[in-house]
Amino acid sequence: MIRIPFHKMSGSGNDFIVIDNRRPILPDMDVQEFARRVCRRRVSAGADGLILVENSNTVDFKWRFFNSDGSVAEMCGNGSRCVARFAHLKGLCGPDLAFETVAGIVSARVKNNRVKVTMPRPSDLKLDYKIIRQGGGDLSISSVNTGVPHMVVTEFDPDDLDVVALGRELRFHPLFSPAGTNVNFISIHSDKVIHIRTYERGVEGETLACGTGAVAAAIIGVYRFEIPSPVHVVTRSGEMLTIYIERDGNDVLSACLEGGTRLVYEGVLTEEAWQS
Repeated sequence: MIRIPFHKMSGSGNDFIVIDNRRPILPDMDVQEFARRVCRRRVSAGADGLILVENSNTVDFKWRFFNSDGSVAEMCGNGSRCVARFAHLKGLCGPDLAFETVAGIVSARVKNNRVKVTMPRPSDLKLDYKIIRQGGGDLSISSVNTGVPHMVVTEFDPDDLDVVALGRELRFHPLFSPAGTNVNFISIHSDKVIHIRTYERGVEGETLACGTGAVAAAIIGVYRFEIPSPVHVVTRSGEMLTIYIERDGNDVLSACLEGGTRLVYEGVLTEEAWQS
């Protein structure tokens, strides 16, 4: 029987299955289907995503990241923080490290359980424009790509909202076709702390946190609401992420994401974990 060691990690409520695949150990099957099956909750290990750590010729390692539906994600902020801590704990690298993603090289610094990652440079920032909803009527949104595309909506109270229903509608909006977008609903409190709820593409539901979404929210906070950097974003899990934004006029020069991580447990996947 094939047995695959893995670690379960959480970044502010985003949870991941992390597998050291530098010496290939996965079963002989489609990797995207493997990801979908082991990320199923209640019948397998369950997670928002699967991270494979693999060899790199240029930096400390590279990853392959898969959403829970098996789709490939270009980037994941909380997953980046978790994999950085995993690599440091396992002796793959020191506390200052870099790894390859589809979105480019990501650098990170690990200090105990806190990890700060430098995100791919944000792009395609568009502020406060109108889209037409499926049922008619318009909605004011902002959007930005923080390694993956994100829509940010400020017209609703996130605490009193059916995030799944509205998120699913907006996630497939024709403006973002064919790939779609992640959808974030934010409110800004009097202390300029942002509260956020996110419908994640690839998970196809609300997650307890989304790192790239928090970065998107922070960028909108800086540009639309003049919130000074660093920006504090409270996720659905109740944990706070800190985002550092460097800007030059209308250009976002850099974005860094910092927060806590958890090594929840270590285990072994048996073949029954990926049986259909």
